[in-house]
Amino acid sequence: MKFSESWLREWVNPALDTNALCEQLSMAGLEVDGVEPVAAAFSGVVVGEVVECGPHPDADKLQVTKVNIGDDELLDIVCGAPNCRKGIKVAVAKVGAVLPGDFKIKKAKLRGQPSFGMLCSFSELGMGEDHSGILELPVDAPIAQDLREYLQLDDSSIEIDLTPNRADCLGMRGVARELGVLNQLDLNSPNITPIEASIENSRGISIKATQACPRYLGRVIEGVDMSADSPLWLKEKLRRSGVRSIDPVVDVTNYVLLELGHPMHAFDNDALDGDIVVRFAEQDEPITLLDGTNININADTLVIADQSKALALAGIFGGLHSGVTAQSKNIFLEAAFFNPDDILGKSRQYSLHTDASHRYERGVDPELQFTAMHRATALLLEIVGGKAGPIVEAVSPADLPVRNKITLRHGRITRVLGKDIDATRVKDMLERLGMQVQVSEGAYTVQAPSYRFDIAIEEDLIEEVARIYGYNNIENTAPLARLNINAHPEKDIALNILKQSLLQQGFQEAITYSFVDPKKQALLYPELEGLALEHPISAEMSVMRVSLLPGLLGALSYNQKRQQTNIKLFEAGLIFTPDANEKTGVQQIQMIGGVLSGNTHDEHWSITNASLDFFDAKAVCEQLIAFTGSEADFEFVQTQQHAYHPGQCANIIYQEKSVGIVGAVHPQFAKKLGFNGQVFAFEIQLSAISGRKLPAASTISKYPINRRDVAVTVNETLETGKLLKSIEKIGISDLVGINLFDVYQGQGIELGYKSLAISIWLQSTEKTLEDSDIQKSVDIVIRHLQDHFSATLRD
Repeated sequence: MKFSESWLREWVNPALDTNALCEQLSMAGLEVDGVEPVAAAFSGVVVGEVVECGPHPDADKLQVTKVNIGDDELLDIVCGAPNCRKGIKVAVAKVGAVLPGDFKIKKAKLRGQPSFGMLCSFSELGMGEDHSGILELPVDAPIAQDLREYLQLDDSSIEIDLTPNRADCLGMRGVARELGVLNQLDLNSPNITPIEASIENSRGISIKATQACPRYLGRVIEGVDMSADSPLWLKEKLRRSGVRSIDPVVDVTNYVLLELGHPMHAFDNDALDGDIVVRFAEQDEPITLLDGTNININADTLVIADQSKALALAGIFGGLHSGVTAQSKNIFLEAAFFNPDDILGKSRQYSLHTDASHRYERGVDPELQFTAMHRATALLLEIVGGKAGPIVEAVSPADLPVRNKITLRHGRITRVLGKDIDATRVKDMLERLGMQVQVSEGAYTVQAPSYRFDIAIEEDLIEEVARIYGYNNIENTAPLARLNINAHPEKDIALNILKQSLLQQGFQEAITYSFVDPKKQALLYPELEGLALEHPISAEMSVMRVSLLPGLLGALSYNQKRQQTNIKLFEAGLIFTPDANEKTGVQQIQMIGGVLSGNTHDEHWSITNASLDFFDAKAVCEQLIAFTGSEADFEFVQTQQHAYHPGQCANIIYQEKSVGIVGAVHPQFAKKLGFNGQVFAFEIQLSAISGRKLPAASTISKYPINRRDVAVTVNETLETGKLLKSIEKIGISDLVGINLFDVYQGQGIELGYKSLAISIWLQSTEKTLEDSDIQKSVDIVIRHLQDHFSATLRD
C-alpha cells in the first residue's frame, strides 16, 4: 500500500515529523518499506498564465508565447509543447530557476526568438514520466505562487508492507484509523452523503452464487462526458500512490479503492445485454480481458455476466468488450462483496494480479458497498457529469459474514502482557479501532467491526491492546512458569545427533524447496509421478518432491558453478511418494540424504589426494547406522535404479525392507541437471535410524583374545559383505570380531574367482581358550562358507 503523507494528514494530523510517523506505523505492525519525495528537488518555478500564443516564424513545431507570472512585464517564452495555448495556467521556470539534475534556466534565443524561461512538463519537474506536453494547472491557480507551495510538493510517498490479515489498511481510511488510535485523535473523514437518483433507469441483478457473492450493488449513470479530464488534485493523489491516471471513470474507481479500500468497476452500459448475473463460469467459457488477453475460464471461477456472455472475472479483472471507452455515454457502476475464499488463488491461476484481487483475497468490508457507491457517484457526477439512477441491490443476508461477540477479561490481559493497563485506556483503544465495547465487572464484551476479519478470539483482542499500547512501552519482566520435563526415551536418536555426525564428516546442511521442477524430477524418477500443486509459485516449482535428490543436486550444481570443487551437502526433510492407500494420494516420509563430489581432501603437500568414490558414500551411511547399535541388522544389497549408475548402487535393507539407497548418480544426467564430475548420493528413512539398542551391562573378559586367519576362494561375483554378515549369524559364542583384511585375484587363483583373507577373533569370558576350542570354531566357519558360498580353503 502506497500513499501520500499529505493525504494521510488530511484524515489525521498528529504532531509528528515524517520519520516519527513512519516509526509509529512500523511499531504498530504497518511496516514502512520506503519513503520517497513526491517530486524531485527544484526551485524558481511559479504559476503563470499564457496570455498570448502564436506560431514561431522560423520553426513549425515551436510557438512563441507571452506569459504572465505577476511581474510588471510579460515574459517571452518559446515553447514546443503541442498542448500550449492561450488562457491556460502553466508551470513557469523563470530565469535563474534550477530544475532536477541541476539544470539552470538562462536567457536564450531559439531560432532567433528570445526566451526568458521555460514552460515545464511533469517529467521536467521530476513528477513522473509524462513528457507529452506541459503541465496544465487549474484555472483558479493563483498567478505567481511558487509551484512547490501550490501543489504541496514538499511531501513524501510512504509505502507500507501489510500482513495478510490487515486488509482493512489497504485504504487511506484504514491507515488513518490506525494513526488516530495510536495518537488518540479523531478522524477528519470526508463527508460522504447519499446521492439520490435523478432518473429511473436501472438494470436488474441476480446472484446465482450467493455464498461466493452475498452482496452486489449496481447503478446506471447516463450522459457522462468522457472527454472531460480528471482534476489535477485527483491525478496527483493517484500519482503519489503509485497509480497512473487513465481516464476519469477509471481514475475515480481507483481513487475510491485507495481512499476506502473498496474495489469498484464500471461497465459500458450500452454494451450490456439484459440483467447482470453473478455466477460461476461454464468450463472453458471464453473472455477477452481489458489488456487484450484471451482466456478460457475454469468452472470454479466466479464471473460477472449479462444474459449472453461473461463480462468480468469477479474481483479480479474486467472484460474488454464491456469496458468503458472514450465513446461511452452511459455507464453501469458496480460495488460488491465477494467471499475471500472464492477469490483466493484465482488471480495466480490466470497469471493476473490486480489491486482489486489483492484486496478481495484478503477480505473487503461487507458493509462498505453503499458508501463506496455514493462516493464514486458523487465524484463522477462532479467530473464527467450525467444523471444517476437508483442503486439496485441483490443480497443474501444469510451468507454475509457475522462478527461474534468476544469476552475479554482484564485479568487475562495483565497475565499475558505482564502489564496492568488502565481499563479506561483499554476501552478507548478498542472503540477507536471501531469495536463495540460493553464493560462489565472485570471484563469487556466486544464485537469486532465488519472490516476486521482477523478478530475472532480473546487473544486477538489482547494482541490489539498490546499493539496499540506499544510493545516498547511494556517493561521487560522475567516470566514465571512451572515447566514439566518432557519424556525422552533413551533409545531415541535425536535428528541433531545425526546432523552433527554429518557436520563432523565435512558436510554442510542444505535446505531446499519441497516443490521441484517436474521435468528434472521426471529425468531421475520417470516411474514416479509427483503431486502437482494447484497454484505453484512457478512452472519450475510445481510438483512435490519424491526424493531429496533433485533439490540437493540443484544446490550442488549452484556451488560448482561458483568455483567450489569439493562439495558435501546433506538435508533432512519430507518426501512425498504416491500411495493410493493414503487419503491425499501421497505418503509423507521423513528422510535424511546427501550428495558428495570432488576429492577426499583439499589439496595439501602432505596428503596423497584421491577422488571420492562409492565407498566414501557408503561409509557415511554406515556412520549414521552405527548410532543405532544394530549394524548387523542392516545390509547393503546391490540394485539398479534409474537415477544411479549401474554397478555403483545399493539398497539399504533393514528388517527385510528397503529403507534407503546409496550410489553414484548416473553421469547421463550431468549435462541436463548442470553438475560436473562424478557425484555420489545417499538417502535413508529417518524412522529406520532414529532408535538405538539400549546398552546392556556385560562381563569384561580377563582372558586373552585369539586371532585366526582364514583364506578362502570364492566366485568373484559374490558380495563379500553378505559373506561376512553370515559368519556373524552362525552363533559361535566366543566370536567377538571378524575382519576382511585382503582380497586377491591373480596368479594362483582360478579365473573368475577371488581370494578373501578373513581374520577371526575369539575370546571367552570364562576361561582361556584351548587350541582345540579355537580350531573347533574355525572349522565351523569353514564348513559354513563351504556349504553356503561354495568356498574352498586356500592353501
